Amino acid sequence: MKITLVGTGHVGLVTGTCLAEIGHMVTCYDIDSEKIKLLNQGCLPFYEPGLKELVKKNTESGRLSFTYNDRDALSNSELIYITVGTPMGQDGKIDLSYLFSAADRIAEHLSNEVIIVMKSTVPIGTNRIIKERIQATSSKQALIEIVSNPEFLREGSAIHDTFFADRIVIGSDCKYAAELVEEINQPFGIPIFKTDLQSAELIKYSSNAFLATKISFINEIAQICEKVGANIEDVAYGMGLDSRIGSQFLRAGIGYGGSCFPKDVNALIDTAVKHNVDLTIIKAAKVVNQDQQNILIKKAEQRFGSLLNKKAAILGLSFKPNTDDVRDSPALRMVNMLLDEGVKLVAYDPVSINNARKHLGDSIYYSSTIEDALLNAEMAFIVTDWDEIKRFPLSKFKDLMFSPIIFDGRNCYSLQEVSQYPIEYYSIGR
Repeated sequence: MKITLVGTGHVGLVTGTCLAEIGHMVTCYDIDSEKIKLLNQGCLPFYEPGLKELVKKNTESGRLSFTYNDRDALSNSELIYITVGTPMGQDGKIDLSYLFSAADRIAEHLSNEVIIVMKSTVPIGTNRIIKERIQATSSKQALIEIVSNPEFLREGSAIHDTFFADRIVIGSDCKYAAELVEEINQPFGIPIFKTDLQSAELIKYSSNAFLATKISFINEIAQICEKVGANIEDVAYGMGLDSRIGSQFLRAGIGYGGSCFPKDVNALIDTAVKHNVDLTIIKAAKVVNQDQQNILIKKAEQRFGSLLNKKAAILGLSFKPNTDDVRDSPALRMVNMLLDEGVKLVAYDPVSINNARKHLGDSIYYSSTIEDALLNAEMAFIVTDWDEIKRFPLSKFKDLMFSPIIFDGRNCYSLQEVSQYPIEYYSIGR
């Protein structure tokens, strides 16, 4: 099948590459000519484990190509996947300007029947709006059908998530279009669920909102654990043994971040408000998560009193391991809070320093190693649970720091292991 993807961000590039891997002829199109030139040279615009190798394999096979030429990309494709970003604006609402721009470009170059497949995460009802917009602005009056095919990719494991997903959701009001998209995805060998447009849109938002709520729930239980002397890891493990609950997303910490959960929770709340529905539980999950971002700062203030002019190491800047994405990262929020307290900061992250620098500038120092970040620090904050950080020997905290005091926001070390060293250790719910 000849497929064009509009947008070469995380979702677009991963989706296009994986579709090429299962045998389709895929063109990835983007208006950013510099990004396309870099992709044609084998340079990826973001870090995702395993993706560079898969891109190289499929470009060499001829199944995957990149272009910024509108006509070449859009005029003769049987299917056009929209994978552009739908970021959260300053007002907390979803910014659909990239989506509308993509729709207008598609309308301008349509020359035959086409099926639009929406991969971008969009508010409920957006698929219908995009279909109507393309039909209204296309000069060719081409036959257009639209399919909602939401993505469920986790940054840092997106290749695995594509080939080993729990389900593929296809929403459409056109039986033929839904069946064609089902046929495209059959080589993945993953269960496919077909439904209507609105339900498919809502499945995406509801899934992320539920997982965000699960995270906030276990973080509230962690607060009780600290008060009564229980261990949140044992509590979560015991809960997770119940098949009705499951163990995933029951890890206490400093809360969720990234480009999906915060945005999708806000979008679902906004949709509910428009329809006079009060999402009490989901709004509470959002509040809990916002409060959770402050928890390590409060622990440090209780320990030191004033944090003014203290030197602190920040270990991890991305919102999760195995990605260079710092969007809505708890680490960046913590950095700004500590700067407000007058703390001198040195930060380390294996891949996201450059992206973090775009947000933080020269307000902090950046280190190329964990050792340099810890040297003479009076406290260390573990914010992202990279394997490199989790494996870092506790003995080095003692040897390198001015005072070995650790505030661990990801519970990277066992309490038994920490007890073997002269280290002050503060974690979550333990």
